[in-house]
Amino acid sequence: MPNLPEIDAAAPELDAIFRDLHANPEIGLEEVRTAGVVAAKLREYGVDEVHEGVGKTGVVGLLRGRGQGNRRVGLRADMDALPIQEASGVDYASRNAGKMHACGHDGHTTMLLGAAKYLAASRNFDGTAVFIFQPAEEGLGGARGMIADGLFQRFPVDEVYGMHNQPTGKPGQATICRGPAMAGASFFDIAVSGKGSHAAMPHQSRDALVVASGLVGQFQTVLGRNVAPLDRAVLSVTQIHAGSAYNVVPETAVLAGTIRFFRPEVRDLMQSRMRDICDGMARAFGVAITVEFREIFDVLVNDEDLTDAWAQAAADVVGQAQVDTESEPFTGSEDFADMLQQVPGAYGNLGHAGTVPLHNPGFVLDPAILPVGASIYARLIERRLPLGDAA
Repeated sequence: MPNLPEIDAAAPELDAIFRDLHANPEIGLEEVRTAGVVAAKLREYGVDEVHEGVGKTGVVGLLRGRGQGNRRVGLRADMDALPIQEASGVDYASRNAGKMHACGHDGHTTMLLGAAKYLAASRNFDGTAVFIFQPAEEGLGGARGMIADGLFQRFPVDEVYGMHNQPTGKPGQATICRGPAMAGASFFDIAVSGKGSHAAMPHQSRDALVVASGLVGQFQTVLGRNVAPLDRAVLSVTQIHAGSAYNVVPETAVLAGTIRFFRPEVRDLMQSRMRDICDGMARAFGVAITVEFREIFDVLVNDEDLTDAWAQAAADVVGQAQVDTESEPFTGSEDFADMLQQVPGAYGNLGHAGTVPLHNPGFVLDPAILPVGASIYARLIERRLPLGDAA
């Protein structure tokens, strides 16, 4: 089965929604306009209940099928953009300076709206479809915010599914990884406090910049000499801030970055060793070092059986030959993992002819995948909530 014909027929509308969302990006927990567009479309399509303000700017829609079943299946899409200045050159580029849909969440939102439109018109299922439009996926805790606001108590589901576009994948290919599929992530902030001096008299200083630079190199020994070779892990220092003049040895320096892991034990080991290294450097150089870790993402674990369910729905649309259920785990992170801590489900990827990788100022999502993703979401509901002959 290719794209559902009704969704293909709606492709021009989906393209218009996508272009509008792309041109008006909003970063995490500021998605007021985006949430308004989503809520208005759900009501226009005839979704039975539309709830706004879940987890501040999230939207949840409930749609009951023609059957009388009590099972509920959730479908989730993220809505937020990134603080990036767009340089894609498309004619619907961001109108908001310093904000861009560089991860394709505008496409994800459009796909789920396309599925909602089709399902509301057909209601060819037995039970309730729960459409979850989540804010603040990009490291700001949007999933946790919705959960804390009672997402699964107010709108319980038996299982939940998500999807992400993949510009570096094979166009039209659907991929999913069984079990631990995406890394957990911690962010870290490290502050070094030393003693400043004139740059011509560095012996009078306790140089925070030298210490911070040394930490960058020493942290790599955590991966090379502490984490077991067969444990997947990443440690990246992504920021270093120090100094403000050519002739001043800075008194303070700040490091920031992230660690990625697939087992909590590996996370704990990495954090412990980083603290040990900071303590040793502080004593060796006579400076003060503070270390703060923030747990941002859980490990995303796909349910074994529901991985197959996602793959079967994808095969209905793209064909069995275009579905890969043995995809390798990915060291990127995704806060849909927090939802999977609460409810079993699965999260896959859909390849497209993108121009550059995600999180790049030149990123362009190929709108040809919008009806494909919408059809996969719709087939998940029809497959997981099948309508019996007696309905």
